[in-house]
Amino acid sequence: MRLRNIPGAEETLRQYPVFVASPTLLKGKWREHFGNDNPIHVEIGCGKGRFITTLAARHPERNFIAIELKAEVILRSAQKTEMQTIPNLAMVQYNAAMLSDLFAEGELACIYLNFSDPWPKARHYKRRLTYKTFLALYRSVLAPDGHIELKTDNEGLFEFSLNQFANEGFQLHNITFDLHRSAQAEGNVMTEYEQRFSERGQRIYRTEAFATPRQTDLSKTAADSPESGA
Repeated sequence: MRLRNIPGAEETLRQYPVFVASPTLLKGKWREHFGNDNPIHVEIGCGKGRFITTLAARHPERNFIAIELKAEVILRSAQKTEMQTIPNLAMVQYNAAMLSDLFAEGELACIYLNFSDPWPKARHYKRRLTYKTFLALYRSVLAPDGHIELKTDNEGLFEFSLNQFANEGFQLHNITFDLHRSAQAEGNVMTEYEQRFSERGQRIYRTEAFATPRQTDLSKTAADSPESGA
């Protein structure tokens, strides 16, 4: 997402109760932060926040955390909460490549990857948020029955992701190459990008990938460490 620089964005963010200024202090303690034992769902790269704020309002029985790298972007999301109280929502400015700084092993029930940067050039494939080193990172913070939900308009990224999921031992469910014309369209919450793409007649690709229990030696992939976040 390209946004103009907003002077004082980081300071302004601190005015919003939904924003967590020191998220690393809550590693392993997010249920205490929310005051309940409900499952925790995380969106990496929340954009303007329509998806995560809608889900949080719709599902009070779950806790939601939005993660975004740039202060200007997460500020747009926080502004969506000005007219409503959403106690089961938190917003964090952080790099997705350091997700283990924020969450303890098995702390998450679900991770959403919505319209992530496809990094189409071959030399940038390690930056894709479904590259194997990212998947190892997600697995480390997901509960044994946790899962990833992926949506994209990029067919190349989708095919790459399906292969990466399969290669890393994730179980794939509800694969669709045309979400809005599938049974999964019912109850689907659209992001701002998704609505725009849909209005243009572009197909939306979606799948769910479940992190089946498996030992992962992160040291083996140290040389392939992710280079960037969402």
